[in-house]
Amino acid sequence: MQTALKNQDKHCPHNKQTSCGNCRLNTICMPVSLHIDDINRLDQIIQRGKPLHKGEYLFRANDPFTAVYAVRSGAVKTITISDNGDEQVTGFYLPGEVLGMDGLATNFHSNSVIALETSSICEIPFHRLEDLSVQLPSLQRHFLQLMSREITQEQQMITLLNKNNAESRIASLLLSISARNSSRKLSASNFILPMSRTDLGNFLGLTIETVSRTFARLQKNNLLEINKKEIIISDITALQKLAKGAD
Repeated sequence: MQTALKNQDKHCPHNKQTSCGNCRLNTICMPVSLHIDDINRLDQIIQRGKPLHKGEYLFRANDPFTAVYAVRSGAVKTITISDNGDEQVTGFYLPGEVLGMDGLATNFHSNSVIALETSSICEIPFHRLEDLSVQLPSLQRHFLQLMSREITQEQQMITLLNKNNAESRIASLLLSISARNSSRKLSASNFILPMSRTDLGNFLGLTIETVSRTFARLQKNNLLEINKKEIIISDITALQKLAKGAD
């Protein structure tokens, strides 16, 4: 089996010297129409702190909303806590993706964000982003598009969880990760899953035993090759049919 590590993103280094201008993800999390001078103006307001280590929080639910965040490297999950104290995974964010807009409506975050692995995050203070967006209409339009994407993703999650069987749910999630990798110019068929089987099951409403059995079945049926967290999609057409619930 070829290793997916060869196809992994050559992430921006885990240091705060990286700028928007030399980050290979800038075409994903920023408008492509921004002039280099405008990119520099945006870069001046972005804060880059120390990397988050696995299990560390970026922010917690009910924290004041002060910024939006872009994942530069690594991966994070968003969670909510139910009234009885149970953790519910609500999403996974990969490099180039922007999060934190859950706090826009109330000025407080509704989710908590936890690093799935060592991750570098760009923090964009929202009040400064608002001021800059007035001066740069393409930037304002871009963040409206990001908010629209958030709504669309929530609708897709509802659709995903309404699928009747585990195979359809897992196939849909793998295809989502495949498409997101492709947008970062990575392999759409060979990648590492940053999340645990437990987190996958939590997100998809499945037990960890069901997740493990389903992966084993997909591998047995030659749709996937699996080595721990490494995934190779062997038959993407069959996986697409499975995600749609087709035989």
